[in-house]
Amino acid sequence: MAFVLKTFGRLQLIDGDGSLVAFPEKGLLLLAYLFTADRGSADRTTLASFLWGDADRDDSLATLRKLISRMKARQIELGINMLSSRGNMVTLDRDSLSSDILLSETEEELEPFSRLKQLVKLMDQPFLGSVHSHSRPFQRWLAEREICHIALLGNTLRTASRLAQSPKESELLRKAAVILFRAEPKDPDTLQMLIEIFQAEEEVASLRNHFEQRRNAILRGIAAHTRSDSDAISLRPTSAPSQVKLETALPLEPQDIRIAIPRLVLLPPKNQSVRPQAGFLAASLVEDITIGFCAFNSLEVIAPYSAVQIGHHTETQKAFFERHRVNYILDTRISNTGDEVTLFAQLIFFDQNQIVWAERFSLDHMDLVKDRRTVARRIALSVSSEIERHEALREDLNPVAYHRYLVGRRHLARLTLPNLRRARKEMKAALSASPDFAPALSSMARTYSKEWLLTARGDIELLQTAETLAKQATETRPDFADGYREFGVAKLLQGAFDESAEAMEVAESLAPHYADVIADYADTLVHCSLPAMALRKIERAIELNPLGPDTYFWTAAGANYALGEFEASLDYIGQMADPSLADRLSAASWAMLDRQDKARVFVRRFREGNPDFDVDKWLSAVPSKEQWHKDLYREGLKKAGF
Repeated sequence: MAFVLKTFGRLQLIDGDGSLVAFPEKGLLLLAYLFTADRGSADRTTLASFLWGDADRDDSLATLRKLISRMKARQIELGINMLSSRGNMVTLDRDSLSSDILLSETEEELEPFSRLKQLVKLMDQPFLGSVHSHSRPFQRWLAEREICHIALLGNTLRTASRLAQSPKESELLRKAAVILFRAEPKDPDTLQMLIEIFQAEEEVASLRNHFEQRRNAILRGIAAHTRSDSDAISLRPTSAPSQVKLETALPLEPQDIRIAIPRLVLLPPKNQSVRPQAGFLAASLVEDITIGFCAFNSLEVIAPYSAVQIGHHTETQKAFFERHRVNYILDTRISNTGDEVTLFAQLIFFDQNQIVWAERFSLDHMDLVKDRRTVARRIALSVSSEIERHEALREDLNPVAYHRYLVGRRHLARLTLPNLRRARKEMKAALSASPDFAPALSSMARTYSKEWLLTARGDIELLQTAETLAKQATETRPDFADGYREFGVAKLLQGAFDESAEAMEVAESLAPHYADVIADYADTLVHCSLPAMALRKIERAIELNPLGPDTYFWTAAGANYALGEFEASLDYIGQMADPSLADRLSAASWAMLDRQDKARVFVRRFREGNPDFDVDKWLSAVPSKEQWHKDLYREGLKKAGF
């Protein structure tokens, strides 16, 4: 009976019927080593060092003797004689055992496409699976094997690429290219070969021209926004470049911050469609998108194999992204929108958990097999454009300021007065290091406007301070969406509805896929007494950032209350991590549903922290453009018992 030693995927011994044969794992590793040794032989000292490293030599040799004895006993049981020993030498009989292990001398045995097909099948799995050893000889041998595998694949791919004619052969080239890119993502010869294989020379030139055009457009957009103090917010942009954010992986200490090439990971696509074939399309799309990134030297892509592994372990993703300093995450999923199959792709800026780009593509109105690469290239182009744009704005980043800013942003994730004050302290420290750091200016503005909301005391100085800081941010960075957003929030809370809406429109035009900006625009629309429009905006923000902060759900609850959908309002409040922030709205909603018992629970809880709260005084300070809107809120609060 023929036996086969499998080394790709799991290290295992298979019999002629394809069944797994029980065998010592160290014995299998020893067999794999002997397959690569000269004449299939090695001395015992070499084998002991390979398996156990620098452990005590006598102990290692004694353990090796026991292992070889067990292997020979097992051979007798199986009726084969693949291993023999004579004196100090141990020898493998290659005629009695075959293996999938890749040896360079077999490279010319098969015609190129048969060889390539075999290599793709094997190398799409990890060599030796989970088997590992800390011995230095093993590590050196493993590195040599990986170099051999890459060389075999690269040489075979080069030969086959010159002969490909059919679509099936082209598809095989593409799969092989993805595997080679995993192993050599930075090798210039590999990248050049991939570009040639995919006939992408013209496309690469087109992409680079596009980046140059985008840079020019960005500069024009910045100039269009630069105005005197009196009209800094008065004009909307005629061009709408996407939102600008800073991106450096969050370090443990400020001195560890580096302005380096950004790192991107493409998570495996999720198939939420009822059509099974969409799953195969999704896998091909990710491969094509990966190839699209080969043309760029301005970002690093985490190897697809690692991405797939971490994609299936969501509980450890955050730690993986932090450990490997991932800046961007490209998330894709295929789903049904009504009867239509769509691909939704979004680029997430990990440092701040923000969506910086998102788009939905229809997959119904195209030949999926033929046009998937067109869709993939559009995605690669859009993502790379955003990253290129961000890179151009990072050169003067102060590492200490950025570190303090990121620490402060963490405190803003949960809106409580202590957190707001912690965030403000960090933002002040950031501005001490870099006085014109726009993100810290806008974030500090946010701490004042949110404090005004939480304290409900109508302190106009808080809002004036927020407005001043936000205006400084827009003057420092006229293309920075957050500055306009915070200016809009401060103006809204002072009752300047038109100025607020205009600033929010500028912010959204600068950041059309920035969920936080869209959410605050929605809040502005609520106060402008346009709850239906507000609800559409906030639902879009929640779609982009489903694990977003409590303010998203609070805004959605307020929009539903204004529409008379009191149960829906309570449902959104129930999704908040800290529903107590919306106790006033909860009380009013329950009261409007004639549930006085429920309403009074929230009234009592709110008054514990705000014993001097007065409905009329507070409503006179809270902006609502239309009187009916304010009257509806007053009715609910009064019925609740405030």
